[in-house]
Amino acid sequence: MTISTQKDWQQRSLAAVWHPCTQMARAAMVPPLAIARGAGPWLYDFDGARYFDANSSWWVNLFGHADAGLNDAIKQQLDTLPHVMLAGCTHAPAVRLAERLSARTGGALGHVFFGSDGASAVEIALKQSFHSWRNLGRGDKREFVCLKNGYHGETIGALAVTDVAVFRDAYDPLLMRAHIVMSPDSRLANEAAALTAMRDLLAERSATIAAVIVEPLVQGAAGMVMYSAGYLRALRKLCTEFEVHLIVDEIAMGCGRTGSFFAWEQTFIEDLASAGPPQAGDAPSGGSACTRERGGQQLWPDFILLSKGITGGTLPLSLVLTTEAVFQAFWSEDVTRGFLHSHSYTGNALACAAANAVLDRFDAGQLERNAAQARLLAESFAPLAVHPRVAHLRQLGMVLAFDVQDAGLRFAERFHLAARAHQLLIRPIGNTVYLMPPYVVDAEIASFLARAVNLTLDEVLAQPMNKGIAAEDDAHVA
Repeated sequence: MTISTQKDWQQRSLAAVWHPCTQMARAAMVPPLAIARGAGPWLYDFDGARYFDANSSWWVNLFGHADAGLNDAIKQQLDTLPHVMLAGCTHAPAVRLAERLSARTGGALGHVFFGSDGASAVEIALKQSFHSWRNLGRGDKREFVCLKNGYHGETIGALAVTDVAVFRDAYDPLLMRAHIVMSPDSRLANEAAALTAMRDLLAERSATIAAVIVEPLVQGAAGMVMYSAGYLRALRKLCTEFEVHLIVDEIAMGCGRTGSFFAWEQTFIEDLASAGPPQAGDAPSGGSACTRERGGQQLWPDFILLSKGITGGTLPLSLVLTTEAVFQAFWSEDVTRGFLHSHSYTGNALACAAANAVLDRFDAGQLERNAAQARLLAESFAPLAVHPRVAHLRQLGMVLAFDVQDAGLRFAERFHLAARAHQLLIRPIGNTVYLMPPYVVDAEIASFLARAVNLTLDEVLAQPMNKGIAAEDDAHVA
């Protein structure tokens, strides 16, 4: 009997490819979905079946697969200059990208360092923070603060400021010790307590703390935990008061996901979260209900990190934006005071060309289109709020999530597999189902997504499975 092309690629992959974030023994029982091509929000396997990419291929895809505009930008750059080293050379795509990102901060973050992926951006920011304090004669400031359940990557430095046990515990003996502080969670109404815990730590340890690192507004790997911009404003004030850098990791939530290009920009608009946690159906951030400017100076963090969506899901790239004060701390004829960090493909011209094409879309009104798409998602998913097994239906811009009560053993895996039959590629985190679709949602797509999620949910909950699950059991489909 001849096996299908789909099964052939699955078997060959399992034999040769060590898949990321995967227990390979389990993958042998649940083979990876072999994808032949992509078009718009759809992915097609080798047998011709299609799947809507509801999580944007690990949150990177902004405008759909094989987007003609992004592809054209990359092809044009490919014929001109695919790559040149950025040490001792420069090129137009990198310069333009750095200038445009700086302009989006009003020049507050005027210096851009290039990395390869999200974790490398975190490593760069941690090193720049410590080294800048050291250059200023404050070398004792070498500790870092992160939030409980926060995620910042899986390289050694990034993992040290990550509080997700399944990723971190095996490597704990290798890691520097970070301070882990209570995280804000709108479901728990605990932001005041979280800020008190942060203040107490900074008051006690500020002489030895270099920086605080946070995911703004949404803690992704924690299960799309949402909190208000008010927490971020207060945190900025605390970091200023205690002379500690603030690193804002927008790797997942930047590039328009939350309703503004930088999630941090929502600290400049009136905080509506005081009325309660974000709910599906509320006006998404960036919409007309949220555009009243607050008085006073716009205070930016000391670092903003971007990756994932910055190239629209085409090529790996990350960026670290920082201030004149941090940059000047390295300004010296002494080479040892410089920031001697690099990788061979730093500032790759192809990736920068793709990122500039992404910024072109935002310059042409992408945020307004996102606000309309977010409303369509809210309307289509609103009925889930009364589902007897659904809790905390919530939404911020193009991020929508809900928790499933009494989800049962291996819920995320079972949901992921069942959804394929409904043309849906979706990967829950534990008992949290979430959508972060490409920015191509219309009324028809929103209705399709709501229907497919509802059908999948009811099918999975009807399965006779044992209740209770440890978070690590579902980590491989996070």
